[in-house]
Amino acid sequence: MGVYVGAQFVGLLFILWSCCDMHVHVHAAPSYFIFGDSLVDSGNNNYLSTDARADVYPYGIDSATHLPSGRFSNGRNIPDFICMKLGIQPILPYLDPAINNGSTLLRGANFASAGIGILNDTGIQFAEILRIYQQFDLFNEYKGRITRMIGAARANRLVSQALFSITLGGNDYVNNYYLTPVSARSLEYNLPDYTRFIVSEYKKYLRRLYTMGARKVLVTSTGPLGCVPALRAMRSTNGDCAPDLQRASGLFNPQLSDVIRQLNSEVGAQVYIFADMYSRSMGIFSNPTRYGFTDFSDACCGQGPQNGIGLCTPASNLCPNRNLYLYWDNYHPSERANSIIVDEVFSGMSPVVSPMNIRQLMNMTME
Repeated sequence: MGVYVGAQFVGLLFILWSCCDMHVHVHAAPSYFIFGDSLVDSGNNNYLSTDARADVYPYGIDSATHLPSGRFSNGRNIPDFICMKLGIQPILPYLDPAINNGSTLLRGANFASAGIGILNDTGIQFAEILRIYQQFDLFNEYKGRITRMIGAARANRLVSQALFSITLGGNDYVNNYYLTPVSARSLEYNLPDYTRFIVSEYKKYLRRLYTMGARKVLVTSTGPLGCVPALRAMRSTNGDCAPDLQRASGLFNPQLSDVIRQLNSEVGAQVYIFADMYSRSMGIFSNPTRYGFTDFSDACCGQGPQNGIGLCTPASNLCPNRNLYLYWDNYHPSERANSIIVDEVFSGMSPVVSPMNIRQLMNMTME
């Protein structure tokens, strides 16, 4: 089957209605730290021995340089647009040597790595990738570096005022539980039990973010996993959304939402915000032109049914107008879709993002 390197933000593509709080303004530019999979990886995997990478044409075709950067997009990805909203330069991958510059380092770092999941055995087929515990270890290394630069008190304040985002879960289904017709995890667990297991493991990592100093954390749900081009092509007989992956999303997201409420109650503050992208996602399918898309089920770049087989390569079919496509490749949103996603999460309201949006979260003073 085709390589899958991230589905956590897929559902965000479908949340294209906007509801903005224009009277709130973000304070002085904060730092930003990104954890997760390919939907938010800005190029860490370029520096690793893995085939879960996006460093070949036509990835990046619509970027400023028109060159691939390691982003699984035709241009900018979700962290890039969040940076624009925060008023900061794009955050570099932590493995990029250019991040060693002092001022660049203080803006934050992207630790995300395509192919990873909540579980350590998710993505084992991709060999060398930064599993989530390794991403956290690298953050601790990062914090030690800035502490030596600016002192412990200033480093702690930088972290407490920073935005953190974490994007996990989709790969644990697509690249683990459903990777093969009968997988090790599907023999070990039925789907409801597996979901409870990965959500409980995710909760441990979210708690650890708090102990590492994070006080402003965006956590995303999965979207309709079965509706991405790859899974329409591989797990559906008629091109409709694949029902087994749809069921997985329907189980995972409410449990993750409950975890966010539990964690905020535990810490006694609104530290975590939850982007619930599934509940309103399916509306786009009934009227895609309302949102400016002429194709909501096929990938712009790919091959086979729905252009959903395998990654985008120089030999793939390539659509002439990426702005008309909801999906760039077999799993990932187009640049335009990423922009609309961030508009919603940054300034939207419940039930899409709760208990507040990013703009409101960044205006809170947390210690």
